[in-house]
Amino acid sequence: MNGNIRVLIVDDHALVRGALSERLKREPGLEVVGGAGDAGEAIRMTLDQNPDIVVMDIDMPGMICFDAAREISSLRPETRVIFLSAFLHDWYVQQALHVKARGYLTKREPPEKVITAIREVASGGAYFSEEVRARIVVDRDGASLSEDAKSLVSTLTTREVEVLRYIARGLSKKEIAHIMHISAKTVDKHSTNLMSKLRIHDRVELARYAIREGLAEA
Repeated sequence: MNGNIRVLIVDDHALVRGALSERLKREPGLEVVGGAGDAGEAIRMTLDQNPDIVVMDIDMPGMICFDAAREISSLRPETRVIFLSAFLHDWYVQQALHVKARGYLTKREPPEKVITAIREVASGGAYFSEEVRARIVVDRDGASLSEDAKSLVSTLTTREVEVLRYIARGLSKKEIAHIMHISAKTVDKHSTNLMSKLRIHDRVELARYAIREGLAEA
C-alpha cells in the first residue's frame, strides 16, 4: 500500500475515540481521517473519507455494526473492517466472520496490538486476538466458528437477536414493533422462534439468557 494507512475510528464513547486517535496519530504511516459515534455515521464517513481501515466497536446504539460492516464492504470493497470490542461472545465472532471482517480484537489488548492489526490488515492479511483465534478454524473455505465454540445463540438470525435484546430491556411487543418498524405479529413470530431455538418458554427466561450471553446489559 502506497502512502499512509487511512483509519476511521468508530466508537460511541468519545473518550475511547479520542484516546485511540491520539495514539494512532503518533504512529508513523498511519493517518486518522475521522471518528464516528455510531455505525450509521461510520457508513457516511466511509463514503466521505474513503479510509483503508475502519476500526469499529460492536456494542453501540442505533444501527447494528455488522449490518454497517456489510454495507461498507458493498459500497467501498477496498475498505477493510476490524472489530474492537469489550465483549467476546460466540455470536459476535460468528457475525464478524459472516460479514468478512478482517480482524477482531478485544479492548483488553494494548494499543500496540491494534496498530499491528491495522498494518497487517492493510497489507492484505487478517488479525484476531488470541482469544478469538482459539474459537475459530481456518480452512479452504475461510474462517468460521469452531464446532466446540458454537452455542445455541449462534443459531439465531440478526433480527432474532435484535428482538431478544429489546425483550431483555423490558420493552413490550408494541414498543419493539415500533422501534424495529415491523408488525406486532412479526415480533410474536420472532419471539416464538427464539423460544424454540433456545429451548426457553417465557420472556423472563429470554431476558436472563440475553444477559448471561452478553447480548444485553445486566
